[in-house]
Amino acid sequence: MDDVTESKVLLAEYDRLKEEQKTRIGFRDNLLYFTLAAVTAVVAVTVHSGQAGLLLSAPAVCLILGWTYLVNDEKISAIGCYVRDRLGPRLGELASARGAMFGWEVYHRDVAGRAMRKRLQTAVDLFTYLILPMVCTIAFWCSPTVPPLLVLTSLAQTLTLAALGWQFLRRAEG
Repeated sequence: MDDVTESKVLLAEYDRLKEEQKTRIGFRDNLLYFTLAAVTAVVAVTVHSGQAGLLLSAPAVCLILGWTYLVNDEKISAIGCYVRDRLGPRLGELASARGAMFGWEVYHRDVAGRAMRKRLQTAVDLFTYLILPMVCTIAFWCSPTVPPLLVLTSLAQTLTLAALGWQFLRRAEG
């Protein structure tokens, strides 16, 4: 136990956090592809079966996967913030470092074009988790037979999708 120092503990914490962040980034990014595949499957099954009510599966899928995407994105950002604002400065203090520790955590946030890339990513996220399910909902509304109970369901989904879209926009500001 004599070789355990605060610096070693902080470096071990950093390693674990970066591993968690890497795992979450991979999971989050794959959610996008999985969502697109799921919506495509819903549309294909709907077209094949001719049952327009199945289109309402797309908003449900997008709500669940979109929320999961947002939660993972928030944790990814929180880890970066923690490393930048707490862990790095504490380790720098212990090491008597002259500059910032873990410079990448700050550097990559100041790279030219970052704001544009964030806006484009927000547009992709909104397209995937809001526009696609709304297209399915509108297609359902335009179908020849629209059961009243499913109309109520679709309206509830639309309100929930609007809340999800707002969360995407709110996260894009930070």
